[in-house]
Amino acid sequence: MTTATLLLAPRINETGLQLRTAAGRRGLRAFTATSWRAPEELAGSPVHLYGGPLFADAVGRALGLGLLEPAADWLAALPRDVTRRRVESTTLAEARRLRRPAFVKAPVDKHFAARVYADGSELPGPELLDGGTPVLVSEVVRFASELRLFVLDGAVRAASRYAVDGGLSVGGGEDEDAEVRAFAAEVLAASGAPLPSASVVDVGRSERGWAVVEANAAWASGGYACDPDAVLEVVLRAAGPLAQLPPSDRPFLRELPAVEN
Repeated sequence: MTTATLLLAPRINETGLQLRTAAGRRGLRAFTATSWRAPEELAGSPVHLYGGPLFADAVGRALGLGLLEPAADWLAALPRDVTRRRVESTTLAEARRLRRPAFVKAPVDKHFAARVYADGSELPGPELLDGGTPVLVSEVVRFASELRLFVLDGAVRAASRYAVDGGLSVGGGEDEDAEVRAFAAEVLAASGAPLPSASVVDVGRSERGWAVVEANAAWASGGYACDPDAVLEVVLRAAGPLAQLPPSDRPFLRELPAVEN
């Protein structure tokens, strides 16, 4: 039986280094790419991936990968009692018409900085980015603390605080763990807004209570102080051989471009 490989992007980060070690403990081969092309020696073998969207797009189709990511409008589809704020899924062209402060981000790829914009005139213009680009527009909320959750099959496998009052603050927050997991269970059970079987969900605590911040692809998300073995478990499901994906995950597949090497 062929040993599966965890493929890491050329620009490996701290989480990638941790996953490389965790892969070894699991008996997987870890391979750090030296270029933005699919390694020829991995062709035809089972491969899992950890890296950013550009790397995934460059090698995913050639390696037969199925890359799972939350739907672009997932956050906007959640009930207000778990977002604690207004969230709208729209286009960049519509967001440019805003005449009030709002938090604006591209929900899948990071086409521009996700932050609070004073109004739509501060967003990238049509000469830089097509107006049809999907964006999420959120009411401005200040989070006292924010935590990252790695989710597999509807359950939180690993959690880590990553921010306090908007600034990077990794680790700690153990006193919030029970509250966070109870809130996460409520979010994951929310009807009308399903997630792939493996993903990352960020949550935060504001004066309005616990709220969902966003959801992202596990294969492109930093692990912060999460247990690397648990993170690896989620990543392996989120980015692995397309042929092994169950039908329930297929609606969440990232559309991979054809790349000429």
